[in-house]
Order: sequence, then C-alpha cells, then structure tokens
Amino acid sequence: VGMNTIRLSSAEYAPPGRDRLLEEWIAQIARGGASPDSPAAARESLAALYHETKGAVYGFALSILKNVHDAEDVLQETYLKVYAGAGEYRSGKPLAWILTIARNLSLMKLREKSRSAQLQDSQWEALEAPQRGSEEDRLVLEAVLSRLPAEESQIVLLHAAAGFKHREIAALLELPIATVLSKYHRALKKLKAQLEVQP
Repeated sequence: VGMNTIRLSSAEYAPPGRDRLLEEWIAQIARGGASPDSPAAARESLAALYHETKGAVYGFALSILKNVHDAEDVLQETYLKVYAGAGEYRSGKPLAWILTIARNLSLMKLREKSRSAQLQDSQWEALEAPQRGSEEDRLVLEAVLSRLPAEESQIVLLHAAAGFKHREIAALLELPIATVLSKYHRALKKLKAQLEVQP
C-alpha cells in the first residue's frame, strides 16, 4: 500500500508494547498472505488487529465522512487493504499506517459521493467508540455533525467518538496542539450556546 503515513508517533497514541503487538499481528498477516500454509494464523491475527484498532479507525473515518454507513464501509475496506498490503508495511508506526489507509479510503469515498449526511438516531447505536456514553454525549455529537465547521467537527469527533487525546489529534491532522485546543474549546462553546437556545 503505497502512501504517505500519518505522522502519529508511538508515544503520542500507544505505548511501545502495544505497537510491538500490532506489528507482530501485521507481520503474521503478511506471512499468511505470502504463504498458503498459514492462512488460519493470518486470519486470527487480522481479527486481533481489528478488535484492537477498530474504534480508532471507525471514529477517524466517521470524523471525515460524517455518515455511519460510509464509515462502516471504510472500516471494512481498511482491513481488507491491511490484509492485502501487510507485506509492504515498513513505517514502524502501525496505527498511523492503518489510519492512513482509512483516511485515503475516506477521502476517496467523499470524492465519489460528494455529499454529507445526517446521522439518524438509530444509527448512533452502531457507533462503537471508547468514550461513547450518555444521551447527552450522543446529542452533542449529533449536533457537531450538522452545526460546526468541518475542522472543528472533526476535532470534536476524534476526541469524543474515537477517544483520541488532543495531542494525538494534533499529530493526526498536522496542526499545532494550541490550534487543536482552541478549535475544540471554541466548538464546545458554540454547541453549548446552540443547545441552550433549543426548546
């Protein structure tokens, strides 16, 4: 999978031990893809990699696409690409490599569809994110998608839906941490003001 890798360092998202585990799974997937003798081990490693990283991948795709079905499609397509391209993995930053695949697929889907969609109430049930919680959280996230500028929306979704820290978001979006914090707090103020005026 030839692409520039998102500059997200191991220290910014995951401890080195987790990175080593992700890389072991990617290596096992690569061995299974190259040899017909070990497909079962490759599938098991892909399942483990999916389970460990799907929340971040799904939240990241959703923050770009703002559409549950499209984000689910990208989630599945990402791991198909991971399976096919595991032998080409060289970055040393496994999650950044996976998220780069998700970003490229998301941008491709945006170009294909050239549209955004509102999330229906029932679709929020499909959102598997580390920090998904209360009804209030759901309402805030729903408001983000329809009422904030694109970059502010993405920052809030990456934090609230995908569970990224502000420093991690800055690395993902290649923005200064101060800019991310400023946009995040500005977005929250807008949302609070909008929610207060609702009946």
